Amino acid sequence: MEPSEKYLFKHKGCYFIQGFATPEYIDSLQDFEIRDSDVFIVSYPKSGTRWTQHILSMICYEGHRNGTEGTDLFGRAPQLEYNIRKMDYANRPSPRHFATHMHCQFVPRGLGNGRTKVIYVARNPKDVLVSFYHYSKIAANIEGIEDFDIFMERFLAGKMVGDLWLDHIEGWWAQKDNFNILFLMYEEMKKNLRSSILKICNFLGKSLTEKVLDDILVKASFEKMRTDPRICIAYPLPELLNHSKGRFLRKGKSVAGDNQ
Repeated sequence: MEPSEKYLFKHKGCYFIQGFATPEYIDSLQDFEIRDSDVFIVSYPKSGTRWTQHILSMICYEGHRNGTEGTDLFGRAPQLEYNIRKMDYANRPSPRHFATHMHCQFVPRGLGNGRTKVIYVARNPKDVLVSFYHYSKIAANIEGIEDFDIFMERFLAGKMVGDLWLDHIEGWWAQKDNFNILFLMYEEMKKNLRSSILKICNFLGKSLTEKVLDDILVKASFEKMRTDPRICIAYPLPELLNHSKGRFLRKGKSVAGDNQ
């Protein structure tokens, strides 16, 4: 079963969201000018991107941590390949944060400078599949498939945004000696968030007081994030999410095989 062209287009063997980007724009990103202070959060879809965006912004910006800065999550760390808000990426103040689900062959060449930082977040593919399935029910830009078995076939064939889960991870892992990458596991973040935050701080060269660390731990909890509209309803275009059909932040658990 091929994905509908209404929702996806294929470019150089990979799928992208229709209407959010063009092949020409995707190709132009390889020449996007990188700064040493930039931080890129990379993941396969539904792998903890939003969670990591939130943690990163609180580590780096006091205003995001204490609530005085009202920018939503996509304003803090926009998705590089889908600039449908028409933001001026080039002139964003440093340190700039970006998120992307792209395979490594599409990202800016400058990431190979060894100084710009990349945080790659991976998640158990069973949990990714279930999360993606429920997400497809509320996102107008994702083709909704009611039959879970059909959706799973599409996922296993890589006929969706992100393509094959294993190809995505293997491609980025192969760049570990070329890029300055920190690899994180969603499951480890769930198990010991404090340790994961400290890993990110160490990677960024940031030092936090115990009080600030404790504050981030509370605000990065699933319960807090689910009640923060800057996070739980943030989207490139918020009207594309139908919250009457479900929540963007559904469970936030790491329970492989969850089909509830």
